[in-house]
Amino acid sequence: MMKTLKSPLFLGLLLIAFLCPVSAQETFDVIIQEPQKPHLAPETPEPLPRTYRELSLGMGLDDLKAALQKDSLFTFRGDRDVSFLPVREQTLIETTGLSFIRRAFFQLVDGKSFIMAFALDTRLVDHYSVFTSFVKKYGEPSALSPSETVWENDETRVSIERPLTVKYIDKAVFNGLIDESKALESRQLFLRQEFLNDF
Repeated sequence: MMKTLKSPLFLGLLLIAFLCPVSAQETFDVIIQEPQKPHLAPETPEPLPRTYRELSLGMGLDDLKAALQKDSLFTFRGDRDVSFLPVREQTLIETTGLSFIRRAFFQLVDGKSFIMAFALDTRLVDHYSVFTSFVKKYGEPSALSPSETVWENDETRVSIERPLTVKYIDKAVFNGLIDESKALESRQLFLRQEFLNDF
């Protein structure tokens, strides 16, 4: 035992142990932060669109037909693709698309388009790509659910719905139609009750 204590190597190690400050022997917690995921939404998003290519909300029937005829993305067949609905002078245009668009629907009331819907071909484009493209341009959505993602302002509602459909709605016209429908339903209930009261 005495030989070990006299060994120069042992004495050197013993000396180092006593001379080192206590703080050098302490342990430190190191926190490594996870890399932040990049935000897709821009600081100043673009205003919500009311137009897709040359097609827009509020467009009249003749202008809409002419724009569809010129657009190579659609196989519009003229009046064969136009239907008149028996509800408050509503018109529906339903046409097939080429490439990324399978079908396109345009609903008009009083001769003006208030809904445009584009069913996309999921073999060529996926939901996530469309979603990220919208977020990069228009910011974070107003509402998000398994069935749809919605961006909206006072005038326009744009949504990506499942199955993969992009829909544009003129909110003023759409809300007006809903109010009319509620008023009509309320009147019918009133007339029904009046009829029953006659017995």
